[in-house]
Amino acid sequence: MSEFRIHHDVNELLSLLHVRGGEGAEGYIDLLQKHRTPYVTTTVSSHSAKVKIAEFSETPDDFLRKYDELKSKNVRNLDPLVYLLSKLSEDKEMLQCLQQNAKERSESSANTTSTTSYTLPSTTTKMSMQELDELRKKLGNVTAISNAPQSAEVTRKNLRERHNKKNPTQLNPVFPNWVYDRPALIGDFITAHRSLRFPTGTMPLSSQEQALLEDLLFVLIGVDGRDITAQPVLGRQNRSFIVNPTLDMSIKELVNRILPVASYFSTITRFVEEKSSFEYGQVNHALTAAMRTLMKEYMILVTQLEHLHRQGLLSLQKLWFYIQPPMRTMEILASIASSVDKGDCMGGSTLSLLHDRTFNFTGDSQAQELCLYLTKAASVPYFEILEKWIYRGIINDPYSEFMVEEHELQKEKIQEDYNDKYWDQRYTIIQHRIPSFLQKMADKILSTGKYLNVVRECGRDVTCPEAKEVLYTLKERVYVEQIEKAYNYASKVLLNFLMEEKELVSRLRSIKHYFLMDKGDFFVHFMDLTEEELKRPVDDIVPSRLEALLELALRMSTANTDPFKDDLKIELMPHNVITQLLRVLAIETKQEKAVINAEPTEAAHTGLEAFSFDYIVKWPLSLIINRFAAAFALRQRMLNFVQNIQYYMMFEVMEPTWHIMENNLKSASNIDDVLCHHTSFLDNCLKDCMLTNQELLKIFSRLMSDCIAFTNHMQSFSQSMSLDRLSLEHAATDGSRDPLLRASAAELADALKSGGGFEAAIGRFDSNFSSMLLDLLDKLSIYSTNDCEHSMINIIYRLDFNGFYTERLSRMAIERSQKACPPPRPPPPCSSRLQ
Repeated sequence: MSEFRIHHDVNELLSLLHVRGGEGAEGYIDLLQKHRTPYVTTTVSSHSAKVKIAEFSETPDDFLRKYDELKSKNVRNLDPLVYLLSKLSEDKEMLQCLQQNAKERSESSANTTSTTSYTLPSTTTKMSMQELDELRKKLGNVTAISNAPQSAEVTRKNLRERHNKKNPTQLNPVFPNWVYDRPALIGDFITAHRSLRFPTGTMPLSSQEQALLEDLLFVLIGVDGRDITAQPVLGRQNRSFIVNPTLDMSIKELVNRILPVASYFSTITRFVEEKSSFEYGQVNHALTAAMRTLMKEYMILVTQLEHLHRQGLLSLQKLWFYIQPPMRTMEILASIASSVDKGDCMGGSTLSLLHDRTFNFTGDSQAQELCLYLTKAASVPYFEILEKWIYRGIINDPYSEFMVEEHELQKEKIQEDYNDKYWDQRYTIIQHRIPSFLQKMADKILSTGKYLNVVRECGRDVTCPEAKEVLYTLKERVYVEQIEKAYNYASKVLLNFLMEEKELVSRLRSIKHYFLMDKGDFFVHFMDLTEEELKRPVDDIVPSRLEALLELALRMSTANTDPFKDDLKIELMPHNVITQLLRVLAIETKQEKAVINAEPTEAAHTGLEAFSFDYIVKWPLSLIINRFAAAFALRQRMLNFVQNIQYYMMFEVMEPTWHIMENNLKSASNIDDVLCHHTSFLDNCLKDCMLTNQELLKIFSRLMSDCIAFTNHMQSFSQSMSLDRLSLEHAATDGSRDPLLRASAAELADALKSGGGFEAAIGRFDSNFSSMLLDLLDKLSIYSTNDCEHSMINIIYRLDFNGFYTERLSRMAIERSQKACPPPRPPPPCSSRLQ
């Protein structure tokens, strides 16, 4: 089950149970993922769970009947569900909670229904009893039709339309209509009303026996006799027969014992003819072919019995004796045919049913050998598809039977533009197509073919050197080892291809130069060159000019030695980095819609706020690297804050985490490990750099905004002072002032007057910065203690190196504790009697 499916199911369950508060969905999801283990079903555990629920249920017969019905349809995960229900029946508190919740939901739905009910107008006409009976019959007929199983023709049509919708360019062949319209071609009974020619019951016993032997030999191969006729069947019902009632009771009893074989023959024949159609898939074709082989042996037996009858050496007792061995075989074949029909099984589900039957006959060697023969025969086409997938990375599945399904995605721009959708959704696992004996290996089978497919997409032909034919066997270890070898080869080929030919590690180091600020001189050159350009509004910036300045900065710095420097590009984003991070953090939360639909409140962005680096990564490296990150005293404190934050992120978070990732990449054995290590590196960097916590991110954003506002204020003040000095010098030499200079000086004076003077403005900046910094340190200390984020303690020590903020934080902690625990009330005054 994917992580998104778990998220959806947990949220839906919390909503149904009206759970509010607590750890929330994330806590339960983490708990489920940590304790998720495969359920290994056994006959004993399934039976005990079924018995326990039946004992607990008020209607055990109905439960057992429903369980048998679902089991006959080969419903997946039925036994794990029954096991879960049996465990819930043991927990009394859980049962009370569920019963109370069900009661509340039924009451709420009843109230809703009552509020939306309509009052029917009264009528003066009444239905007669005859009209009421007719209406009841019509309703009964409609119900019977709706509950009746679909005809074979409708089923074939639905399968054909479903396949043609998925593969419009590859249509399956179709049998001509006359194959289905001519009943004599099927080999089953052609039922028609026939009258008895002669009352056989009046004949002597020997004559009756000979007549019945003749009829039985016909009935056993699907042809009506004189005294034994087949009843018409509707859909997939079992065939029943009518025996001449005038026969002797002893003969009639013996005939009734033999007739089930004819019923099995009819069931198997209809199944073989129906499943031989193209629409039912290769697995069912192989199964019906194996059944045809067994039916030929059965027909040979009937022919030998007929030869004995012609020689006068066959009697009913001998026929009953000779028919015993094939009766058990025919019964098993008919049972399998009925189960496949009821479950509408195809491909992997058919193999699961056969595999379960094979194991269920562990104590019966002959029956197990028969089921093993059928399973081996039916699994051949499925394993042929599997071999092409795990040995070459190719899917050849014309009837949609294989566990891995290919989705046609746009691949034209794969060399220039890649996203996770191609890797995650191009090939997916279809759960109901996985044979039960390959369930544990499903993920490795998917990964093996995907690895080889990536290499094939790059124009290289790959074939596993250890490719061997995969055959079904009761010893699971045999084909598991073959799949393991194919998986190891595929992962090794792709890993070597990325590491050696595509230089993955060199690419990551190149990205580190620019996105993790590994080349400091490049950033200095680039910011100096683009300072004036990035100060403009986004709409006024010319991207080609920025690209030219980027090219110049790359050539002037040590980044010039980077062989991949030409892949670095510039992109102007529609939002600043803080807004983008808040949007990412709001995903899968209640605030998601509010954050996404919120009106932009910030003013027009400058180029500096919208600026972002982009890096071109071509296929197949894009599998790993993808898109989806007092005045001078106050100035010194702000500078110290920015420098320490930068040092903490660069040298205490990114650099150690980078070295850990590099070491892990050296020991990676497959591409999934590389993806895991790279994702872990990104997650740790985001978390330790305080970019995954909304509260810390907002405080950090306000601090940086305050620093920028202070810088702009000081720049404007310095410029005004320079203008004022120039005006004084000009006045001293010329004896008059320039009007423009006088106006600028007047504006500065008005600003200082309205803002309470220069010192007052600096005091406000100082107060805001100190309060936000204290708030940041306070939140950091709380998160580092509660969430065990020990790396955040380092930034506290860096920002509070002399203990200046520690005293203020301790006072804040004391104030919080006093608010949480108010002081005790003073004792009441003494009574006058004690004075």
